[in-house]
Order: sequence, then structure tokens, then C-alpha cells
Amino acid sequence: MTATRTPGMPVVEDGVLISTSPATGAEAGRVPVADAAAVAAAVERARTAFVWWAGLGFDGRRTRLLRWRALLAERVEELAALTHTETGKPVADAVVEASAAIEHTDWAARNAKRVLGPRRVKSRLLLAEHAGHLEYQPYGVIGVIGPWNYPILTPLGPISGALAAGNAVVLKPSEYTPAVGQWLVDTFAEVVPEQPVLQAVHGLGDVGAALCRSGIGKLAFTGSTATAKKVMAACAETLTPVLIEAGGKDALIVDADADVNAAAEAAVWGAMTNAGQTCIGIERAYAVAPVYDAFVAAVVAKAGRLKVGEEIGPMTMPGQLDVVRRHIEDALASGGRAVLGGAGAVQPPHVAPTVLVDVPEESAAIREETFGPTLTITKVADADEAVAKANALPYGLGGAVFGKANAIRIARRLRTGMVAVNSTLSFVGMANLPFGGIGDSGFGRIHGEDGLREFGIPKAITVRRAPSLLPAMTFERTPAQVQRIVKALKLLYGRRP
Repeated sequence: MTATRTPGMPVVEDGVLISTSPATGAEAGRVPVADAAAVAAAVERARTAFVWWAGLGFDGRRTRLLRWRALLAERVEELAALTHTETGKPVADAVVEASAAIEHTDWAARNAKRVLGPRRVKSRLLLAEHAGHLEYQPYGVIGVIGPWNYPILTPLGPISGALAAGNAVVLKPSEYTPAVGQWLVDTFAEVVPEQPVLQAVHGLGDVGAALCRSGIGKLAFTGSTATAKKVMAACAETLTPVLIEAGGKDALIVDADADVNAAAEAAVWGAMTNAGQTCIGIERAYAVAPVYDAFVAAVVAKAGRLKVGEEIGPMTMPGQLDVVRRHIEDALASGGRAVLGGAGAVQPPHVAPTVLVDVPEESAAIREETFGPTLTITKVADADEAVAKANALPYGLGGAVFGKANAIRIARRLRTGMVAVNSTLSFVGMANLPFGGIGDSGFGRIHGEDGLREFGIPKAITVRRAPSLLPAMTFERTPAQVQRIVKALKLLYGRRP
């Protein structure tokens, strides 16, 4: 490695993207960089592959996806080791990430036919002579732009759903984690060697832009809110529909009747796992006054035991160190206090666990996505104040509530796409629940039935079974028939509830 190369920073040399470990600088992999022509060629190959893949039907695709799932499970240690090298995250965390991805792949394969397959829809009385049918037809080619923080789980959500629905997929992995993305593509090719149903194109932002403009049927993007807006603008040029999972600033609410120790354990996991580089990570906590002191003490005790370099890996993206440093410094300068970590927490390439209290709500540490192992804890009078503060930001991805009597009611009031009650982050692992946000956190869903439907176009078909008793859609209707329609409307719908 040359002396000028920063560990973890992607480097392009002679048309090759070189990926290195952010912790050690060791090379993780090399992949060819695609230009616009290469992206277009990959999409064209995918169109041909799609015809074959869709022709297999739900059962044929199910068999092949389950073979891939089995291969992923058999080689999970290999995948986890590569992810550890490329992202710096602990191997154990990579195993957990892979396990969730395997679960989602299994669920999508097993449930696509039930959710998306042709089915009869009950007719209404005014159209009783027609039978209704509904099915979801694939788009053709789905583009997926994946992130670097969870390079297995996050792209495999849309990939597994899109493949199960009958689409071919072109993946653009993050330039920080191309080796993991290519590994996924290569292992799929081992079990589906006939056609390039899943391909990868590598490079920097221009490659993602080329994919947006390549004529794909739909694009699934995961990344920052700022980049999401650029992706949408590029896709808008061709009216390509998009599924967006953008940034988050998730909050945890601790109510008066919460199990404080359990809440603290979950808060530390939610805030510090993957060194805080988690879109659904807990970055803010609001604890009601009666339990605030005990909660802060428990969080500090548990987070203080975490070992930097072991449980807490490095920042995968070196530039994120500056963001975390700025947020900590701004919080302290505006009157906040560090009860763990603080001003000296940023020691490249790591950030030590940091817990901040008394931080003003207008500070960057409260309002902007930090993406580091930091947590602000704010005392509130009651759950109403906690909900108001949690909902005050434009983000709306996930969140968590700890409590007993009112926890679910509080969860329903949070302006987010997902909430965990008496746990954190758990919704991402439940394969039959949809995953996604609102507001600046994006729109659309992956995972679950809603996630499968994102990758199929609903097709409605009506079939006449008998002559019309109340003919309406014909110029040959008679005045008497129109009067019968009027009478039927009044009889069926004229009574006010």
C-alpha cells in the first residue's frame, strides 16, 4: 500500500477500485470500475436474464433462492471475516448481520408466491357478473444502491425481495464495501450459473448515477438523505420509481414504569453497536424524571465497560470522524456535559463510547445524524414531552419505548415507520414486518409482504362471467336499466350509518 493511502478510503487505480480495512489498512479486495457503458451493458444482460428468471415461476425461483440461503449459512464465517476486514466491525457483529440477511432471504423465497401470485378478488354486487383477479408482475430489472455500514443485510433486503418477485438485479455496492457486494453476487452465481440474474457494478457516485439513468424498472436506495435527493432527481428524468431508505435520528423513550436496567442495556446496544454506524441506531434518549438518574448511571456503567477495538470497531468511513467530533464539541460548547467519553473520544480510526447529558435540543448532536457511538440523554417531565421532542425532527425511521402500562400507546404516537417496545432495533430482524421510514428518512418498504409488493406491479384483471344485470358501461343501456341502477344505488348505499 502506498504511503499516501488512507486506511478505509476507497482508491481507484488503473480502472480498479481498491478496498482496504479502516482499522489496519490491509487490502480487502479489488474490483473493476464500471463506466456508463459498462452499467448499460450490465442492465442489458439483466434484461435477458430476467426473461429466463421470471419464466422459472415462483416455485423455480424459490428452490434456487433457498439454495443460495443454504450457501450463505454454510459459509457465514467466510462472509463475516470479509465484512470484518472491509468495514472493521467485530466478526460477531458481522455474523449477527448475516443471520438477519439469511432470515430475510428465506422468508422472501417462501412467501413470494402467496403474496404476489395470482388470486381471485371478490366481486361487488353492482359488478356481480364480473370476476376480479389480481397478480403482481415483476418490473424486469431492479437497481439496488447499497450502503457501507451493513453491506450484507441492507442490500439483501431489496435483493431478496426483488429476486423472489421475479426481477433481475443490478447491485451497486458502496465504494467502501465493494468486496462484500461482489462476494454476494459471486455466491449467487454458484447456485444460479445459467444467467446473470444478479450482477454488481462498482465505482464511485457517477456509477450510481449511471444506474439511475440506465432504464431499469425501479431503484432501491439506502444512504444519506442528501444523496437520496440526488438519486430521486436522477431517476425522475426517466420517471423511474424509487424506494428510499435514508437517514435517521432515532429516539428511545424511557417511561416511569420501565425496567431501567433492561432499558439501559438496550440503549447501549442500540447506540453503540457497529460503532454507532446504524441508520436505526438510538442517538437520542428521553427519560422521565423519576427514572432519569438511575437510567443515566446504568447506561454509563454498561457503556463504560465496552472495549474500543473489540466491541467497538473503527469508523468505516474515515470522514465520519469529523462529523462525530463536531457533534461532541458542539454539544459541550452549548452547555452539555459528557458523563462518559467526551472531547477526547475521537482517536482515529476509533471513537470511544460517549454519553452526553444536558444537551440543548437545537444542538447538532440532537438534530443531525451523528453515526457514531454517542448517545444524548435528556430528562423530561413525562411521556408527552418525550414524544413531542422525539417527533420534533424531520427524520422518521425507527425508535424504541421502554415501559409497561403505556408503552404501546406511546409507540403508536411516534412519527416513525417502526418502533421496538422494550427492545431496540429488533424490528429489522423480523422478516415478516416491513422496514422503512417517513419524512426525511424516506419512503417505501423492504422486508415482509409490503417489501415484496414493492418489487411487483399490481395487475388487475376483470373477466365477464355472465350478462350484466345492471348494464352501465355500454351505449346500448336503456332508460329503464338506468333507473334500475338508481334504485340499486339507493337500496345498497342510500342508508346513512
